[in-house]
Amino acid sequence: MTNTATPPTLRPSIELVVAALAAAGDRVVLRHPDGETTGAELLAMIHRYARALGGLGIGPGDLVAEYGPNRPEALAVRHATHLLGAGSCYLSAPPGADRRARQLAQLDPRLVVVFPATAHLLPGTTAPLAAVGPVPGIPLRLDELAAQQSPAPLDPGAELDALGVLLSSGGTTGIPKSSVRDFAAWAHAVATPPRPERRQLASGAEAYLTQILVTQTLVGGGVVVLRDDSDPAALLAAIEAERITDLFLVEPQLLALVDHPDVDRRDLSSLRAVTHIGASAPPALRRRARERLGPVVAHTYGASEIGIVSALTPPEYDPDGAHGAGRIRPGVEVRFRGADGALDPSSGTIEVRSPAMAHGYRHRPQEQAEHFVDGWYRTGDLGRLDAEGYLHILGRAADCAVVDGRLVTPTGVEDTLMRVPGVRYAVVVVDPAHDRRVAAVAPWAGSAPAAVATCRDAVAAEHGDAVAAGLVLVAMDEVPLTEQGKPDRAAILSRTGS
Repeated sequence: MTNTATPPTLRPSIELVVAALAAAGDRVVLRHPDGETTGAELLAMIHRYARALGGLGIGPGDLVAEYGPNRPEALAVRHATHLLGAGSCYLSAPPGADRRARQLAQLDPRLVVVFPATAHLLPGTTAPLAAVGPVPGIPLRLDELAAQQSPAPLDPGAELDALGVLLSSGGTTGIPKSSVRDFAAWAHAVATPPRPERRQLASGAEAYLTQILVTQTLVGGGVVVLRDDSDPAALLAAIEAERITDLFLVEPQLLALVDHPDVDRRDLSSLRAVTHIGASAPPALRRRARERLGPVVAHTYGASEIGIVSALTPPEYDPDGAHGAGRIRPGVEVRFRGADGALDPSSGTIEVRSPAMAHGYRHRPQEQAEHFVDGWYRTGDLGRLDAEGYLHILGRAADCAVVDGRLVTPTGVEDTLMRVPGVRYAVVVVDPAHDRRVAAVAPWAGSAPAAVATCRDAVAAEHGDAVAAGLVLVAMDEVPLTEQGKPDRAAILSRTGS
C-alpha cells in the first residue's frame, strides 16, 4: 500500500527553523518553567552556541550528544549543531550507569553536553564533555563560551546527505538502539504546513519522537510549551493554563490522564488533538479516552526508526477500534509479509519504506541487517489493511499466536481484562523463556485487585480455555513504565518470581 504526495523543494530543517524564528521576532515561541523565550532570543542563542561549538572544532560528520532537559538551551545546542552541519542526538537514559556508558561507547560522539539537571545521568566515559551551567567535574562551560560570541546570523552549513539526527529506541532490556537519519530524511520527518495557532505541550523526553513535534511546531509558527514530567495532574493544569491545542502521549500516559479526577475539573476546551501512539490500543482504552476527553482523541502508529506511518484523525476516531491506526500517511509505503516469507497484499508482518525513515542503526550491524533490508524497515509488528484503507496493528508478531484456530493478540487479551470490573489497566507480555503470557493487572485507585479467577474466566470466555490456562496474572498497584512512559516489559516479567 502506497500513499504518495509530491514534496516541496527539500531544504535542511535548520534553514526552516532559522527562517521561522527570524519571522517570529519578538513573538514568544517557547514557554517553559523558567519563563518564556521569543523567536529572536532563541535564534540569537543558536548562533552564539554555533560559534562556541565551531570554536571547539565541531563540523560536518561529527556527532554532538546531549543529556538535554526540556529547556531552551538544550534546543539551542541541538539547532546550533545543525547550523554547523553536524549531527545531533538527544541521549535516552536507560537505568544503570553501566548501560548508559555502553550506550555512549557505541554512539562514539565527538562531544557530550550535560546540564545541571541531567548531570546525574552521566556515566563514566572517555568522550569529551561540556556543560551548560555549573556541573562539578566538567570545567568546559559551553554556555560561558557562547556568551562571549556574537549573535549575528551564520549561514547554515547542513548538507542533505550528511549525518543529521539520531533517534533513540526505548532500550527496555538492553542498550538503546539509535537510528540514523541524514538531513534529507530529517527534513521529511519534520515537514509540516504552517500552523501558527498550534500550542504543543512537550512533556516527554526529547530523546524520542517528542523532538519531531517540537521542530514541527517551531517551523509551523506555533508555540512549544516545555515541561519536565508527565504527571497527569500537572499536564491537565498545563493544558488549562497554557491553552494547549496539541498533546502527544504513549498509551499508558493517555490512560493516566483520562482516569485522573482533574479531567472533570479543568478547562480543556482549547484541545484540538490528543494523540496517542503505540501498537497496543485496546478498545477499552479508546472508549475511556473518548468519553473523558471528547472528540479530540487521535491515534498514530510509528516508531523512532520510521517516524509516523499512519494517523487516525479525531473525526475518524472510533472508540471501538474499527478504524485501527488510521490511514497511511502521504509518502509512506507499507507492505505485508506472510508467515511463509512471501509478500501478502493485505496482512502479515509490517514493512515500511518512506523518505523520512532512518537509514540504519549507529554501530549496530546485526540489528541493522535484521531490520533494514533493501530499503525497507521490517517492524516485527503484525498488521492488516482493511477494505477502506485503514491500517490495523495486531501487536508484535512474536507475541501473537494462533490457539485452537483463533488468533490471540496481547491487545485482545488486554481489552478483555480491562473490561473486568475492578481492573483499571492491563498489560500482556509474552515470556519466551517460559512459553507463557504474563498479564500485569492494576486496580482502580482505592479498590482491591480483581479476583484472579474472575480475570481468568473472562479470558477463557473470549479467547478459549487454553489461553486462560497459560496466562500468569500478576496484580500490581501500578504497571511499571520505561523512561518513554511505555510498559516496562522486563520489569513486568521480573515480578513473576521466575
